[in-house]
Amino acid sequence: MNVGKTLFAQIMEFVPWTSFARIVQRYDGNAGVRTLTCAEQLRAMAFAQLTWRESLRDIEASLAANASKLYAMGFRSPVKRSTLADANESRDWRIWSDLAAVLIRRARKLYASDALDVGLDNTVYALDSSTVDLCLSLFDWAPFRSTKAAIKLHTLLDLRGAIPAFIHISDGKLHDVNVLDMLTFEAGAFYVMDRGYVDFERLYALHHAGAFFVTRAKSPMDARRVYSTPTERDTGVICDQRVMLNGYYSARKYPEHLRRIRFKDPESGKTLVFLTNNTTLPALTIAALYKSRWQVELFFKWIKQHLRIKKFLGTSENAVKTQIWCAVSTYVLIAIVKKELQLNASLYTCLQILSVSVFEKTEISCALQADDSAFDLPTNATQLNLFNI
Repeated sequence: MNVGKTLFAQIMEFVPWTSFARIVQRYDGNAGVRTLTCAEQLRAMAFAQLTWRESLRDIEASLAANASKLYAMGFRSPVKRSTLADANESRDWRIWSDLAAVLIRRARKLYASDALDVGLDNTVYALDSSTVDLCLSLFDWAPFRSTKAAIKLHTLLDLRGAIPAFIHISDGKLHDVNVLDMLTFEAGAFYVMDRGYVDFERLYALHHAGAFFVTRAKSPMDARRVYSTPTERDTGVICDQRVMLNGYYSARKYPEHLRRIRFKDPESGKTLVFLTNNTTLPALTIAALYKSRWQVELFFKWIKQHLRIKKFLGTSENAVKTQIWCAVSTYVLIAIVKKELQLNASLYTCLQILSVSVFEKTEISCALQADDSAFDLPTNATQLNLFNI
């Protein structure tokens, strides 16, 4: 079916081009364009992500070295680094964020039936942020500290498939807790977050929306015990209590009972104190839910290591956001390919193969149906679920 097509061309067939054309039209992305349309810009940026290109010159040279294959890959002419730089600087970054949103909706549907490690039917989200340090003299639009700039990637990760359901890019000064104001809470869903997101007024809004939160308590926490539930200490659960906040303002912001669980992690020996508004799940399940929060941190680590968002191809806010959203789109696109073709290889392996074979003319399902043991893969048991699906 795909005989004669490069692997890159086959990957690009999974892009919803009709939807993308509407997005481009919405933002006049191709207005006055003679060379390098938005579709070609997407292909160039996806190529850079998949093949780990480090610079505009690197992208230009790599594509030029395969000039005879460019037309089959969707390029009308060779890509010039100055043209790509201008496109990243001038074309609205929302083109790429809207494309990512379309891909994310598609990917979440594909992974919706996947089982969670914690054995729940509810949707479980992990919320966290990651900071990317920048040079203040070059990125003065992203203030962070007096001597350096930074951007933050605030991400809500759907743990089914490790698909980002929400991403907000801000300067380094935005406090994590403010992102809660940007979310539309889903009734019945669990939101797992660290204690940097503990703001009782915002958590009460989440509670009123019919959603559940699992977080760690700040220390010290001014609260009184209302009653305790019997626990089996040999499981690691030291206590399971219902508490009320004591502080005048805190009690007004969250006037209902909170559930406080003190848990000793058998692996690290550390004692952790969890807060949640869910009163029905076993205490061990609450602890397991919080442990699953590390998937979002692994997502940040993985996407920084394997997609190009630490070295930026431009310095303006528009260019940086364009590159980040293209990286996210590429990540989700490969996740879609993996699921729709029912590939056994991990996402890591798929990207390793593509990084050295995008110009090969091989059936994609055959090329990516590799044995993970053939690659030097991490053996960390806390890999993202998407790696092992």
